[in-house]
Amino acid sequence: MPTAARTSAVVFDRLSFHWPDGTPALDGLSGAIGEGRTGLVGRNGSGKSTLLRLISGDLMPTSGTVTAVGDVARLPQQLTLDTTRPVADLLGIREPLTAARAIESGDVDPRHFDAVGDAWDVEARAHVVLAEAGLPPDTLDRTVGELSGGEAVLAAIAGIRLRAPEITLLDEPTNNLDRGARERLARLVTAWRGTLVVVSHDVGLLELMDDTAELHDGTLTVFGGPYSSWRAWLDAEQGAARQAEATAASALRRERRQRIEAETTIARRRAYGRRAELERRVPKIVAGARKRSAQESAGRLRVESAVKESQARAALDAAERRVRDDAGIRIDLPDPGVAASRRIASLTDGERTWTIQGPERVALIGPNGAGKTTLLERLVANSSYPDRQSADTPDPGADRPDRRSCRQSRSPLPAVSHTAQVGYLPQRVDGLADDASVLENVRMAAPGVPPAEVRNRLARFLLRGATVERPVSTLSGGERFRVALARLLLADPAPQLLVLDEPTNNLDLDTVDQLVDALSAYRGAVLVVSHDDAFLARLDIDLTLELRDGMIAQR
Repeated sequence: MPTAARTSAVVFDRLSFHWPDGTPALDGLSGAIGEGRTGLVGRNGSGKSTLLRLISGDLMPTSGTVTAVGDVARLPQQLTLDTTRPVADLLGIREPLTAARAIESGDVDPRHFDAVGDAWDVEARAHVVLAEAGLPPDTLDRTVGELSGGEAVLAAIAGIRLRAPEITLLDEPTNNLDRGARERLARLVTAWRGTLVVVSHDVGLLELMDDTAELHDGTLTVFGGPYSSWRAWLDAEQGAARQAEATAASALRRERRQRIEAETTIARRRAYGRRAELERRVPKIVAGARKRSAQESAGRLRVESAVKESQARAALDAAERRVRDDAGIRIDLPDPGVAASRRIASLTDGERTWTIQGPERVALIGPNGAGKTTLLERLVANSSYPDRQSADTPDPGADRPDRRSCRQSRSPLPAVSHTAQVGYLPQRVDGLADDASVLENVRMAAPGVPPAEVRNRLARFLLRGATVERPVSTLSGGERFRVALARLLLADPAPQLLVLDEPTNNLDLDTVDQLVDALSAYRGAVLVVSHDDAFLARLDIDLTLELRDGMIAQR
């Protein structure tokens, strides 16, 4: 259940932040994050990254306060770096390192001594934190451009550890990290000293946290325990809330029914009294007394019924507030009708050819820099390459145990799609026409679908009203991703092959659930590149291929 945080490291008091156009990102947020490791979760758009930027001082509150107890360092979600920048600069030690090395070489300029200060062991300490991150000693003398994306992230985290701030903020640190880098990051997090706040969709990383803080509906709540404990509590709480809602709704219906029955009884008594008076069956004075008594009784009955119904309505309102009504995208994929014998795509390393056949799910894994994205791009570029056999002709090797791989490649191209109906979701979510509207972008992929129907389909992706008329260039990152996903999944004709490059990088956990459900129901072929083992484990993968050193091997 929700718990009070440990000794507070960060405190929010009626914190609000509005973007320049007046759009509120946070409004009146109060709460605290404690010392130790905390996983910060919440749906896309709930304000997690904005909150981290407010804690670090990168943004200033519109009103209210945020108080951090100690120095703060933040790793942003998108680590935009100058490729010519020295790694020493990334670690924040360029000036003292350069000065220390100059002094060691015999340059006794006083400015060097001022730059070094007390940091005479800066190079040794840098080598220690780089080694802890799994990076070789010569990393210190390289440029950022000589590192892979994962190595650059690990180097930036090593720089934070070298600085040793009291509070560290990591925003989606596992995006694009390969498995080895994720394991090294997990080891760093486990041994982290000081306060660490991590925003992530990586369940494995969230399991290493001491606490889980959720930002939901403008409220910050801290739970004791890692993500799985919080999720179990939330599921149980929501189950109880839905049961309470059903019980309250039943009680309200009962009170309404009893009020109607009471009104019917009052009406019958009134009608009976009028008939008795007309028929002069009772003396006038007695009839008058009975009428007054009936009116008083009816008044009491109406008041009692109204009070009970009002109380039942209030109880239902309270129960409904407990039940979450989070808007989630609804993904319904069309059926591309791919036969089990249909060859969909071929991947080769020059020695062997691997075939994707029918509605198979294939995962392509490998370390950063192995060329996975390049292989996908070539596959998509070669999607109109003429097939060597008819689409209706079964693959003659379909029943052979070794039909996936042969020693002699049948094509000089490293990746070939045998269907032109390919849907591609790139890692950088590019390929959209920035100057065109959301509606126009999606209609490019579904030109035969009427605009009204496209609007209805876009509403399932939470793209509604005036938003669909806005240029894509004005959208947030999360909105852009939903447009790209909608364009991919609403294409007409439906894709027979979906090619997904790190599709979970920009998704919150609830939307990942939606994507998994949609892909599970999809009857076409799927080729996915991902370092997210938890995501791949849920896709019922038929074949896992590893690309390493230019060679493809089955895992």
